[in-house]
Amino acid sequence: MTGPLSLVTGGTGFVGAAVVRELLAHGHRVRALVRPDSDRRNLAGLDVVLCEGRLEDRPSLERAIAGVDALFHVAADYRLWAPDPTAMMAANVDGTVAIMEAALAAGTPRIVHTSSIAVLGHPADGSPGDEDTPVALADMIGPYKRSKFLAEAAVSAMVRERGLPAVIVNPAAPVGPRDIKPTPTGRMVLDAARGRLPAYVRSGLNIVHVEDVAIGHRLAFERGEIGQRHVLGAENLSLGAVIGMAARLGGRRPPAIRLPIAPLWPLAILAEAGARLLGATPPLTRDLLRMARQPMHFSHAKATARLGYRPRPAIEGLADAVAWFRANGYMR
Repeated sequence: MTGPLSLVTGGTGFVGAAVVRELLAHGHRVRALVRPDSDRRNLAGLDVVLCEGRLEDRPSLERAIAGVDALFHVAADYRLWAPDPTAMMAANVDGTVAIMEAALAAGTPRIVHTSSIAVLGHPADGSPGDEDTPVALADMIGPYKRSKFLAEAAVSAMVRERGLPAVIVNPAAPVGPRDIKPTPTGRMVLDAARGRLPAYVRSGLNIVHVEDVAIGHRLAFERGEIGQRHVLGAENLSLGAVIGMAARLGGRRPPAIRLPIAPLWPLAILAEAGARLLGATPPLTRDLLRMARQPMHFSHAKATARLGYRPRPAIEGLADAVAWFRANGYMR
């Protein structure tokens, strides 16, 4: 007896590779849509069929999705700095619409769309948000959040209007092994573990082990209700606590200085200007400071109740992340 045949977009990435491993461990046969120039280290040695293609290349999507039982659309351009948001919008919005159109045309019976907690709202009283907290496009800070908001809105509209069989998951800030780029969250953890974050601002994150995010994707496939969204988070922590944990795991002293946000604005402007000139990623941006004003704290109670999702403590994901960075030469 063979398990379902599943196509994973973004399978070479941090979250996508974890989803691939989780599906393989539970009997799925897996195809991965990979760009011709992608770094494939995260899939090395796995029993996965690689289908070369791009989200903007419709024929390649049609070839990859033909005959599959499920689509896990994980691929995304995840950057918190994009001086020209055109490419990000094309990948995250147009790419999502393109793969969903291909799935509809192919009659794919089950879809899990990877959104983000970045698109969710924040209660006025400061309590953790959830899947039903009111929010609008005007609330999205920066091109990444706007692109993910528009992508999820497009998926939801296709569910309502065209019967797209999609379940939506909204991961929090994942950490753990195989963050090869690393992602923006992984870079923060790595910098803290190396003792390169001497100070922090008052903010908050929801930290989740990347393997729990992958488990949540599988559970959404098995138990999720079409059209529903599910927060895949774990533990709400202050930014200072996250950086402190990572620093101690790296054998460093946690930073003791908490900076106010307002005086950092001129530095962010200078950092952005320098990054534009050098073609680099700035260490500080105005969008980051705007986001820091609202802690990214959310509840995963719905995923626990409806999917049976039970994530591990955040410290385990941070420990696995730092251990992997150390073992793979990132700490030098």
